[in-house]
Amino acid sequence: MNEKEKILMELRDIFNRWQVLLSSLSEEQITAPLLPSNWTVKDIVAHMGAWQQASLARAEAALSDSEPKYPEWWQINGPDPDEDVDRTNAWIYEANRDKPWPGVYAEWKAQFSRYLELTSQIPEKDLIEPGRYAWFGNYALSASLMGSLDHHREHFDMVSTWLREHGMLKTGR
Repeated sequence: MNEKEKILMELRDIFNRWQVLLSSLSEEQITAPLLPSNWTVKDIVAHMGAWQQASLARAEAALSDSEPKYPEWWQINGPDPDEDVDRTNAWIYEANRDKPWPGVYAEWKAQFSRYLELTSQIPEKDLIEPGRYAWFGNYALSASLMGSLDHHREHFDMVSTWLREHGMLKTGR
């Protein structure tokens, strides 16, 4: 198995794990605060979906050999939203907190599915070559995939641990 196949397999795995987790929860559980935080599972999914938009923009740019067309929030919090992640995350939270769960979920699911579809089309050599895309500096595009994977894993572990500790999730998940 090459590096691209391994990363895609891991992305599909975390996507499926999120699907199982989310389908096991009621909408009430999804929209209740994960105390002591004010954030809910819905807010976390919206947060991951927002950051996934940047990864999706990079995959689209790689396939079209063009500059990424980042989402509007990227410019609002730019030029590099990663420079002040707390401020960017607060903005994403405020922009999404009143959106209904079905829409947040549908958007996240569609984006993740599209991301998997597009990244599977990028040749492995283009994915792993550092500096291949001038707009991504000296990084390999695979760093974007790994960032998305790590982000989804981090939040999955946090949410599933909180739910388990509060008796809302069976130990096996």
